[in-house]
Amino acid sequence: MHLPPLHFRSRFRLATLSAAMSTALTVACALPAAALAQAAPAAPTASSPTVNAQPTHDLHASAPQPDQLPKAPIRPATPADLYGRLYHDVELAQVFPDSKTFADMLPTARPAQITAAYDRWRQKHASDADAAAHKAALTEFVNQYFKAPPTTEDHYVSDPNQDVTSHIDTLWNVLTRQPDATPDAQSYSSLLPLPHPYVVPGGRFNEIYYWDSYFIMLGLEASGRHELTLDELNNFATLIDRYGHIANGNRTYYLSRSQPPFFAQMVSLVAEKDGDDVYLRYLPQLRKEYDYWMAGAQTLKPGHATRHVVRLPDGTLLNRYWDARNRPRDESYREDILTARSVPQRDASDLWRNLRAGAETGWDYSSRWLADGRTLSTIDVTSLAPVDLNSLMAILETTLAKAYGIQGNAREAALMTKRAQQRSEAIDRVLWDPQLHAFGDYDFVHHTLTHRLTAATLYPLYAGVAKRQQAQDVAAAVRAGLLRPGGLATTQVATGQQWDEPNGWAPLQYIAVAGLRRYGQDDLAQDIATRWIATNLAYYQRTHKLVEKYDVSAAATKASAAGGGEYPLQDGFGWTNGVLRVLLQMYPQAGAAAGTQASGAAPVSAPAAPRP
Repeated sequence: MHLPPLHFRSRFRLATLSAAMSTALTVACALPAAALAQAAPAAPTASSPTVNAQPTHDLHASAPQPDQLPKAPIRPATPADLYGRLYHDVELAQVFPDSKTFADMLPTARPAQITAAYDRWRQKHASDADAAAHKAALTEFVNQYFKAPPTTEDHYVSDPNQDVTSHIDTLWNVLTRQPDATPDAQSYSSLLPLPHPYVVPGGRFNEIYYWDSYFIMLGLEASGRHELTLDELNNFATLIDRYGHIANGNRTYYLSRSQPPFFAQMVSLVAEKDGDDVYLRYLPQLRKEYDYWMAGAQTLKPGHATRHVVRLPDGTLLNRYWDARNRPRDESYREDILTARSVPQRDASDLWRNLRAGAETGWDYSSRWLADGRTLSTIDVTSLAPVDLNSLMAILETTLAKAYGIQGNAREAALMTKRAQQRSEAIDRVLWDPQLHAFGDYDFVHHTLTHRLTAATLYPLYAGVAKRQQAQDVAAAVRAGLLRPGGLATTQVATGQQWDEPNGWAPLQYIAVAGLRRYGQDDLAQDIATRWIATNLAYYQRTHKLVEKYDVSAAATKASAAGGGEYPLQDGFGWTNGVLRVLLQMYPQAGAAAGTQASGAAPVSAPAAPRP
């Protein structure tokens, strides 16, 4: 098993939401707030790409503090930026059932030509009375000026006689995309080109995704595909060098945010096979990744937050999820507009920033982020210090300390070791919930824990920053509150959001198993893994597919795909394949009854010892 090295939320109530509170909770941004009227937000042209810079946010004052940060790198314009009113109208007319479809299409002319043509089209069709006819004419316009991106014609059909490990090993080729064309050859495409082959999740997700890819890489290693693992790592290093961070995915509309930072674990995974020189090779990118997540920390005053960093009144430094933009997401444009319209009393820019930050969490969406615990329009991510993010940052700091030590830079190694220790102490002091006997998220605006038991409570065990007694308490809380017949539940709340009850997700199963094994909680780790494996195999035997998520509320014999969220269930599926492949290697007896054999790679290494 690959393990990492040791080492001011607003609970607003819609009924009482006031303009003053909305102002207090909104961090000012460089981009103007988009109106909720039918008119589209003003969009920059291709020659005027968006530049994002964010001021600090006083946790106690109603007005933002002056900006103390340098401007972020220039970003390529997104489709919504390029096409303005056209993009708005196409998405709201639902020309395509999935908002992401139009975001990924390729223009057949320059954006300025297309928008000028659309202005003429609007004048011509201004008096259209028949909505259906108007939509049909708009669809015709889109088809004239845009085309679908090239697709991979794999014509893959599952072999019903193939066991699941062979199926996964075959699917890596199906899900692999070859290096992209140069930016010049893909003018105005939303795709950010990558220089090496990469693995996509599958379904509507035909690009690389940050945190998905770590769990894919685990599976690639279990399948003996180390060269492809290295390609994945080099692609992410390229993104860091090019943009200063790893975006949510390799699309222009994902550049304003990242995802849970697993780059350090990717480096460590490759180093397990290739040796410690790997840490030196990727040290510059590890540092840039860290600097992105910590931007503004050095000058941040107690009781303030900016970008991804929060400094509590006592000086404690933690991280939060954040997005540099406050407009509807290109890939979910219609959904975000409609969500804003459902709560006219809430500032739309604040809502949209929080929806975007929610996408950065990877848990999009969950009751974990909802102020009322059930309604998406109450989402309030940016006021939380999440336990999973801060655990991952401790791993990044520990990894940097190791890399600097290998380099012989004792000063930086000591500094990063100290920061990792300080963060571990902060997780213990701030994110431990004595009410739940588990770790949780901290509302730094109201100075309180959220008191919600979720699968994220296992991240400090995975990171090796929990104390032994805490690990025992977490294991007991998870067994009593989150263990289901089909695996580990994500939360205890059923809201219709996909990162809630009754859904289980592959990455959370792996984090749980790895963390519990690290602290000697082997029985619970095996129980979770065995139940999850049985769920995957039962569904595979019925459908010959592996899917994005599963309903874990029933026994494996009744295993079913999960629902919820903004899009239909996707199959493929990258991280499900990766986690199942490595868990079958760790627990081969769990697949034996189904005739499954976990072959192809070296045995899984034992977990490192936990912190005393």
